Amino acid sequence: MILQVRFGPAGNSDSFYAAGFKSSLDMPGWLAQMGLNAYEYQCVRGVHIKEETARKLGEAASRHGLALSIHGPYYISLATTDEGIKEKTKKHFLDSIRAARWMGAGVVVFHPGGSSGKDRAGNLKRAGDYLVELLKIAEAEGLGEVKVAPETMGKPSQLGNLEEVLELCTLNDKIIPAIDFGHLHAAGAGALGTEEKFAEVLDRIEEVLGKQSVKNLHIHFSPIEYTKAGERKHRTTLDDGYGPDFTFLARQIKKRGMSPTVICESSGRQAEDALVYRKIYEKVSGRPTCR
Repeated sequence: MILQVRFGPAGNSDSFYAAGFKSSLDMPGWLAQMGLNAYEYQCVRGVHIKEETARKLGEAASRHGLALSIHGPYYISLATTDEGIKEKTKKHFLDSIRAARWMGAGVVVFHPGGSSGKDRAGNLKRAGDYLVELLKIAEAEGLGEVKVAPETMGKPSQLGNLEEVLELCTLNDKIIPAIDFGHLHAAGAGALGTEEKFAEVLDRIEEVLGKQSVKNLHIHFSPIEYTKAGERKHRTTLDDGYGPDFTFLARQIKKRGMSPTVICESSGRQAEDALVYRKIYEKVSGRPTCR
C-alpha cells in the first residue's frame, strides 16, 4: 500500500511568477507538473478571494489531485480583550472558513494571536473560550465541516507553544493541530536537533489527542533562522546551517505509518523545497508518495 503522504507549498514560489504566471488558479497544474500534491492558499493579509475564484481554484485542485488548505489572516487574535479587535477576529476567522468551504479546503490554519503577556494561562483560557464560541457560530452558518488548526508558534513569548496548541485541540473535535516543526525548533533555540526530539513531539501529540491525530497530522516545515528570542526569518534548503533536518521527521513518518500533509514555508522557494522534502521522504521510506 502506498501511503498518502502529501507535500506542497504555502503560497506561490518566486519561480511561479518568474515563469510568467500571475493567477493562483494556475498553481494546481503547475504544482502537479512538479510532482506535488498539496497547496496551502495564503489569506494572511486578509481573505480577499471571491467565491467564484475560490470555487475555480477548488475545481483545478481536484482535477490535479491536490489537497487544499488555507492559512488564515495574521490579524486573528483569540485572546484579545479589545472588543474592536475581537470583532475583527470573528470576521477574519469566519471569512477564512467560508473561503475554505468554497474551494473545498479541509483545514484553516491560524495563529492563536499575539503575545501571551504575563497572564499566559488566562490568555489561553480566553483564546479557547472564544475559539469554541466562533466554531458554534460557524456551525450555525452551515460551515461546520471545515476543521481549524491553531499553529505552533516560533517565539516563546507568543501564545501557541506545543502544550497550548494541544490544549486548544481538546476543546472541540473540529480543532486539529498544525505542527510547525521549524517554529518549534526556533522557539526552543535549536530544540529539534535529533530524531529523538521529533519523536518526543509526536509522542506528546498522540498522548493528548490520540494516534489518528498523529497519523493525519497537518505539518509546516522549513529551515528557520532564530535568535535567543526565537524565530527570526524563514530560510531555504539552499541556505547552509539552518535546521531542522527533515530527514529526522521523514524517518518518523515511515516508522509510524503516518499519512501527513507537509506544507513548506521556505522563503521564496516553498514549492522547490517541498519537492526536496518529498524526495527525502521517498529515499528514507523506499517508496514513492501517492501523487
